[in-house]
Amino acid sequence: MEFGLFVQGYVGKRAETDPLAEHKALMEETEYVIQADKSGFKYAWASEHHFLEEYSHLSANDVFLGYLAHATERIHLGSGIFNPLAQVNHPVKVAEKVAMLDHLSEGRHEFGSGRGAGSHEILGFIPGVTDMNFTKEVWEETIAEFPKMWLQEEYQGFQGKHWSLPPRKILPKPYGKSHPAMWYAAGSPPSYAMAARKGLGVLGFSVQKVSDMEWVLEQYKGAIKDAEPVGDYVNDNVMVTSTAICAPTHEEAVRIAARGGLNYLQSLVFRYHDTFPRPEGFPVWPETLPEFNEEIVELLIAEELLICGDPDEVLAQCGRWERAGADQLSFGLPIGISKADTLQTIRLVGEHVIPKIDTDPVHRTTRFRQAA
Repeated sequence: MEFGLFVQGYVGKRAETDPLAEHKALMEETEYVIQADKSGFKYAWASEHHFLEEYSHLSANDVFLGYLAHATERIHLGSGIFNPLAQVNHPVKVAEKVAMLDHLSEGRHEFGSGRGAGSHEILGFIPGVTDMNFTKEVWEETIAEFPKMWLQEEYQGFQGKHWSLPPRKILPKPYGKSHPAMWYAAGSPPSYAMAARKGLGVLGFSVQKVSDMEWVLEQYKGAIKDAEPVGDYVNDNVMVTSTAICAPTHEEAVRIAARGGLNYLQSLVFRYHDTFPRPEGFPVWPETLPEFNEEIVELLIAEELLICGDPDEVLAQCGRWERAGADQLSFGLPIGISKADTLQTIRLVGEHVIPKIDTDPVHRTTRFRQAA
């Protein structure tokens, strides 16, 4: 199993007391990715969100990733996601950004795509839409065109329902052989199977606990066997996310988690991701989950909803994800804890966890691309 880091420019409540909170959040997250690169993480994923107050201020993630391409050496830098809907980002511009990042990172870019966080974001660009499935129609029309833009000397052009382009040379072409690995941010079980049939890796931001892997893998791994890839190769990959806090002792890790603002972050998730199934009894915004104490943190650990503990405990918790079949485990880091505690988590995972689980020095997506 490979390891990644997920960043999104989460600001949270600290903007109420710190006028530089937004700036600090963005700059600190570049430091986290740079440390993850040094600590042996294989992937860093940067979100693209718009209008999502407090929850995510990382809107221009192509700029963010371009900076990190120069600031890092080995880690693969992924769009988690680029939104390729024509009403948000013209598909040609997305293809150009992906190829440019592929050059600047010298083959370390990963192209994740998706359809937006929910109605608040989508309606900002496509006012009047009453059925969020409309975005699926636009995405489906578009996704197979990217490999053609990258690999055809002159792109043949496109005439679709939602966008069109006459024949043009799309430049630059990707760096080296083929094109960056392609991923899709999936939520529901049908989305996993759909992505698999297209040969896409899955960014499983909706997977909450180890037991969720059963239905994810059933949907994905069964369908990928018969994939007809839209790209140059099949990216047989399921990435899942979990919040992670690692400290020298269990007690310290739990104390850090209890003051990490995890309740507020989770409340913001369901404020904006209104296409996600809302758990029974979950408060409706502006009501939020109550603050987590150490007892609740211990319960979250026991229920496999939080990776938290000393290095040996975190190793055991990550091992459960590996045995469940995850191809990649990416960590979201709570912004409510200090920069020092966050960097400590990254360093300890890099020293004590990654070397014992990810023993293959070659990125899986690099191998797929070289074999294309």
